[in-house]
Amino acid sequence: MTAPRRSCLVGRFICALCALGLIWAGTVAAADYAREKRWADEITPALVVGDALYLQQASGHQFLALHTPAKNSRAAMIVVHGLGIHPDWGLIGALRSDLPDHGYTTLAIQMPVLAADAKGEDYAALFDDAGERLAAATAWLKAQGHSRIAIVSHSMGARMSNRFLASPPANGIAAWVAIGISSGEFADTAMLKLPILDIYGERDFPQVLKKADTRAAVLTRIKGSAQIEVPGADHYFNGSEAALTRHVRLFLDRQFARP
Repeated sequence: MTAPRRSCLVGRFICALCALGLIWAGTVAAADYAREKRWADEITPALVVGDALYLQQASGHQFLALHTPAKNSRAAMIVVHGLGIHPDWGLIGALRSDLPDHGYTTLAIQMPVLAADAKGEDYAALFDDAGERLAAATAWLKAQGHSRIAIVSHSMGARMSNRFLASPPANGIAAWVAIGISSGEFADTAMLKLPILDIYGERDFPQVLKKADTRAAVLTRIKGSAQIEVPGADHYFNGSEAALTRHVRLFLDRQFARP
């Protein structure tokens, strides 16, 4: 076999391996739609507060959203859950159900999830997908007549929201509540002009607590922003849901005070 021929075959073999590698990587990084469906099948039959609906991404994928309107709504909130869970879980369920009692319409959305054993760092591959969902939720609320919209997000959902908001344009989002956002992410918001509440628990994850001072320094440069550490609370605000809702509501009241 001549050298050129051998080189050609080797090149094709390498290309084939690369193609297989790309296919494998895409499979690992793809959102787990079957898991999303299992969450939806579990949530919707037992839904007590709000209504279930489905929003559509640019890709055509439809994802679950839980809409809870408020009477004489002063603003609308997109409520964003954390890693691998659903829009009615724990503190997310409390926020989406309780905020309407204080004049805030909520739309809690299903974010993209991976398999249950996926690691946090694997979720970076889903941030563009997450951004599509946040954009779709914003567009839907605007179509319902809401001109003032905020995002309230927790943990991985806060990281996803951070990426969405730091990629202009931010689709007219007026305020952002970041609950338990991890270190290394919050600094990206230095370019933002919207007011931010950085709220976390006294017993939060080490990576959240470690950079609290760094995040606070960023917030001093953004008008209307604040940082709150909730005494006794853990990362998931277990047993501290009422305190979390109160702090979130008071922050939103300052941003969306009636004329």
